[in-house]
Amino acid sequence: MSILNIEDKDPFADGKLSSAVGGGGDELIHIRIQQRNGRKTLTTVQGIHEKFDKKKIVKYCKKEFACNGTVVQHPEYGEVIQLTGDQRNHIYEFLLQVGFCTKDQLKLHGF
Repeated sequence: MSILNIEDKDPFADGKLSSAVGGGGDELIHIRIQQRNGRKTLTTVQGIHEKFDKKKIVKYCKKEFACNGTVVQHPEYGEVIQLTGDQRNHIYEFLLQVGFCTKDQLKLHGF
């Protein structure tokens, strides 16, 4: 399960990616579930560092988790990933396996 080109490359950057992993070090990545109408739910992921290409992450997740998804611009939280259905456990394992963050940098919310 390898993902290539999930971050934007700036040819003039110093090449230091360690500050980008885990949302900047101190920040948490929040995985939430929202109730829609009836039994429908929506999973949101907030806090992934802006150096990573969220559209490519969503594209991979849609194919791997068999769901729909998009990147939404939130006025307070910035870019937020939205996936249909309850994908909390899938995205949690994915973020750990790929190395975006450690377990203590992930916060899993829900009912």
